[in-house]
Amino acid sequence: MAGGGFVQQDGGRNYAGRVTTFVLVTCIIAATGGLIFGYDLGISGGVTGMPPFLRKFFPAVYKKTEKGSADKNQYCKYDNHLLTLFTSSLYLAALVASFFASVTTRVFGRKISMCFGGLVFLIGALLNGFAVNIAMLIIGRLLLGVGVGFANQSVPVYLSEMAPAKIRGALNIGFQMAITIGILVANLVNYGTSKMDGGNGWRVSLGLASVPAIIMTLGSIFLPDTPNSILERGHAEKARTMLQKIRGTDDVNEEFQDLVDATEAAKRVEHPWRNILQPRYRPQLVMCILIPFFQQITGINVIMFYAPVLFMTLGFGQNASLMSAVISGVVNVLATIVSIYSVDKFGRRALFLEGGVQMTLAQIAVGTMIGLRFGVSGVGSFSDAEANLLLFFICLYVAAFAWSWGPLGWLIPSEICPLEIRSAGQAINVSVNMLLTFIIAQSFLSLLCHLKFGLFYFFAGFVVIMTVFIYFFLPETKNIPIEEINRVWKAHWFWGKYIPDDAVIGADPKNKTTA
Repeated sequence: MAGGGFVQQDGGRNYAGRVTTFVLVTCIIAATGGLIFGYDLGISGGVTGMPPFLRKFFPAVYKKTEKGSADKNQYCKYDNHLLTLFTSSLYLAALVASFFASVTTRVFGRKISMCFGGLVFLIGALLNGFAVNIAMLIIGRLLLGVGVGFANQSVPVYLSEMAPAKIRGALNIGFQMAITIGILVANLVNYGTSKMDGGNGWRVSLGLASVPAIIMTLGSIFLPDTPNSILERGHAEKARTMLQKIRGTDDVNEEFQDLVDATEAAKRVEHPWRNILQPRYRPQLVMCILIPFFQQITGINVIMFYAPVLFMTLGFGQNASLMSAVISGVVNVLATIVSIYSVDKFGRRALFLEGGVQMTLAQIAVGTMIGLRFGVSGVGSFSDAEANLLLFFICLYVAAFAWSWGPLGWLIPSEICPLEIRSAGQAINVSVNMLLTFIIAQSFLSLLCHLKFGLFYFFAGFVVIMTVFIYFFLPETKNIPIEEINRVWKAHWFWGKYIPDDAVIGADPKNKTTA
């Protein structure tokens, strides 16, 4: 149905089986892969605001942040490209690593990618914790990026393939939940280590990234691989046995046949990177590019990376800045829980649309408050009441992101691609995400210096554009088995013309055109 630009879905076929304890436990363990990404997102902003860290590695920035500094422009205090490179270098490495991770995930399985990513992240965390110069810091960050690239490539795909269709959204959002927990833990660690004597609190903050890396690495060793991945590597009986185990029933013939059909289609595709460019995969290609692009252009990483730095820029003291980051981190976790409970009930589109409206209004409010107090000169300050109101609007924005674009930005690309292009599609998703994350992380402090409060209007404008895009071009995918997603695209008012009849697995053969 074309009306309004969306398709009303009644759900896909109901396979036999139930939600087993086994599948819940494996998905929870796999989702811990998000901890490494989340911990890094939260830790870097707090560390770059610690005076001992700045004094050792970035003395020019430290001088501008000292009390009594001649530079009174609050917008430009932290504008230093080497400082932003410390944060952003990780995401450049993750971008490159995601392409290698795509091959590893397809050839060796999802769990091998998770294990390798955890090990490399562990080495990077230890290098950062013991760093004595900028080179060690950057090399450590690059290794962290390789770990993040492998984890972000493999974990969402693993979760989507293991989960039953009716709770796939909730289990997949477990990855985003782990990210938000990692951010919150990092904010709490920063708050604690900032008070340590001796000026080495930053070492503890960076070194503790080894903990989520160990959790992910050990967890992945004990995980089974998904039936899709086992079948993809040619072990049909082993795949059937695993499917029976995760569904809690021997009656898996219908679902297993759909997996076999998808695998046979995948085997006929020799070059997934070339094939994803074909018209029949146009909806997946567009979504795997635009969803992560839009997710980052919301401006969320302005808050996630630089929350303490942003709050200090706006006149908060160091302790108040770190505590404000903790508060926004708590909101992030709670709002993600809302998403887990609502995504398979209300659907993906409802969360996207409501979140878009709320983010737009919150960003306009933040930009207006900063503009009224600091103007274009960057000179000014907030009263306690105004600071609390600003924090409220930021939390309103974080909550909207956390139950919409945060989790759904990972869920949608991982569930919409057929098996033959799934690894390529996820690699595109991760690489676009990491490229935009790198660009924003590298340019934000400079953009804040030059665009000033207008930067928040800039991001709000993009949120409006992407909300309109979702309304017209993203169909609802809740409760649709992952191997039947092409049915949704075929029924869509715009994308249907790209999907041939023979691409719809599970369709009634009488309705398929024959060659």
